[in-house]
Amino acid sequence: MTKNVKSDKTRYSDEELQEFKEIILSKLEKAKADFIMLTEAYTNKNENDTNDTSPTFKVLEEGNAVMSKEENSKLANRQEKFIASLENALVRIENKSYGVCRETGKLISKERLRSVPHATLSIEAKLNRPVAN
Repeated sequence: MTKNVKSDKTRYSDEELQEFKEIILSKLEKAKADFIMLTEAYTNKNENDTNDTSPTFKVLEEGNAVMSKEENSKLANRQEKFIASLENALVRIENKSYGVCRETGKLISKERLRSVPHATLSIEAKLNRPVAN
């Protein structure tokens, strides 16, 4: 495909959207499984030991466990946002607005969408944004 044809294109074809939908559904399935694992890790749902009934506590191990739970909680929150972003991308596919940069209105490159399927900005728009502190 030549650059002129690509720049004149205002949206991806239904076939192209189907390809992206399959990528997103695959990533969504894995993301949801990871979210469940992370959630179980910080809520103790998977622990089958006697740590909570033991009369003696090891302070360092307990502190480490609390830090791990906090970290898993943060990771679970990030994963939840990622899942929401993927689900929003599916909505954009249904609306046939998927792959259009929300700042420039141009198509986001297929390569970018294959690696970051929930992207809403083209590389050009992302590079022109001010850096957040």
